[in-house]
Amino acid sequence: MDKRKENKGTIGNNGGRKSKAEEQQLIEKLTPLEATAHEKLKESIELGKDWAIKMFFEYMYGKPKQMIEQKNINYDAGILTDDEIKKINDNIESTY
Repeated sequence: MDKRKENKGTIGNNGGRKSKAEEQQLIEKLTPLEATAHEKLKESIELGKDWAIKMFFEYMYGKPKQMIEQKNINYDAGILTDDEIKKINDNIESTY
């Protein structure tokens, strides 16, 4: 029997995303607090709190793209001596 409909990602079958009805109930509970939350965020930004400024920019403009520097170098090393191989291995171990 196919039981994929019971899969929710965690033991106990209680994981996964909340239902639309649960999300809607939460939105309805939080909506009256929206003006207060905006005011507190504004006050925190005016006080120069780093977390508030960061939050504002991340929601307003999105997070910056992460740049990953590649350190891979491909070249023909030719035939290496045992001493050269040992130096390369020691360098790699000390770097990482």
